[in-house]
Amino acid sequence: MESGSRIYSNDDFRMDAKWLIDAKNLFVGPRIGEGAYAKVYEGKYKNQTVAIKIIHKGETPEEIAKREARFAREVAMLSRVQHKNLVKFIGACKEPIMVIVTELLSGGTLRKYLLNIRPRCLETWVAIGFALDIARAMECLHSHGIIHRDLKPENLLLTADQKTVKLADFGLAREESLTEMMTAETGTYRWMAPELYSTVTLRQGEKKHYNHKVDAYSFAIVLWELLHNKLPFEGMSNLQAAYAAAFKNVRPSADNLPEDMATILTSCWKEDPNDRPHFSEIIQMLLNYLYTVSPPEPVIPSRIFTSENRVLPPESPGTSSLMARRDASGETPKARENKPKGCFFCFDQCY
Repeated sequence: MESGSRIYSNDDFRMDAKWLIDAKNLFVGPRIGEGAYAKVYEGKYKNQTVAIKIIHKGETPEEIAKREARFAREVAMLSRVQHKNLVKFIGACKEPIMVIVTELLSGGTLRKYLLNIRPRCLETWVAIGFALDIARAMECLHSHGIIHRDLKPENLLLTADQKTVKLADFGLAREESLTEMMTAETGTYRWMAPELYSTVTLRQGEKKHYNHKVDAYSFAIVLWELLHNKLPFEGMSNLQAAYAAAFKNVRPSADNLPEDMATILTSCWKEDPNDRPHFSEIIQMLLNYLYTVSPPEPVIPSRIFTSENRVLPPESPGTSSLMARRDASGETPKARENKPKGCFFCFDQCY
């Protein structure tokens, strides 16, 4: 670290010094997850229980360069965007190994949660609540010009009480404003948007243009999964599912769903990305639907024993007792008690 500077720099890796982790202060415990490029462990950092992601360095110079670039992008995005539905970034270091430290979410992945309750389905209001958490995280990312590109149940984590969902794993995330074309066939086949393919087979690493609407498609597949608790495109391999979606416009069935919910799904997974809604619109559609399945309950006003004709100022406690107390989005205290942790009706601000 440069003396007097707030920027930590190591070759192409640059990070605000406040996020720099000293690897000597990390205690690595049991492994809790593994992917193609990294392993995730439960651990401790300065007496705080954390998740420690250790990125594999790679074997060849080309592999090493690619993984270092991916690591640098993930750190840059995690440190730049904070939201209650995004996993909380704690810090990172590149030497002696590439490490990313985040909060530990002990509720497990959404994939594991759904598998544990199968064949039962989530109650509709719970499924919509989880979907709202995901949509708000995506809205925050998109407002910062970031495309996630790998939205799927394995990258969605639950809090300890299993009432709130947070988005994790920014390893494939990209800034949409970059002028160069992005790598095609990026993500996980079953949840990937059709435009990530072309009518001819793309060579590995070939570039193709697409935008943030790829995340809306992936969101629709996740939402379908939340509602049905089944694997989308069941009976197909990952590649078969991707081929059917891209070249035959096949989608999971929206039959037997209420019309408003079917509309949300089908609008998000439309073939033309330009016809898919933005996440601000998706949030509003979900909120509107949630009101139909779990409307705010009326509050019986308390009797005022002082003069009933008296005009009370707006800030008076008496005024709020004469009407159903709601927040800015119209929610009552009773409705809040009956929902998972995290308000489904308020609009969160990215900070």
